[in-house]
Amino acid sequence: QVQLVESGGGLVQAGGSLRLSCAASGGSFGSSAMGWFRQAPGKEREFVAAVSWSGGNTYYADSVKGRFAISRDHGKNTVYLQMNSLKPEDPAVYYCAATNIVTMPTMPSRYNYWGRGTQVTVSS
Repeated sequence: QVQLVESGGGLVQAGGSLRLSCAASGGSFGSSAMGWFRQAPGKEREFVAAVSWSGGNTYYADSVKGRFAISRDHGKNTVYLQMNSLKPEDPAVYYCAATNIVTMPTMPSRYNYWGRGTQVTVSS
């Protein structure tokens, strides 16, 4: 049974930083692209960032480009999302996801496994 567990969310002031972690277990993720999504109340789940299976390629939503950085550690089966310069529009529940697709899809429907999410709150 594949499990993804996010951690690292919390309350931070605008302009601050947080690092989210996603620990994967129960499967082999060496060939999986991984992604981060977020969902704010009343809004649809939206793509944030993705990283290729090797970790060598990344892709970001325009809204976070230059502020967020996704990375992965195969040895720890963990994916990270470093979030800097957080803005009042960034608060949401952030979800980690894994896909069997080699490329880095941006649509939630292309991901096979999901974590339960971690809340990020930004105070102004």
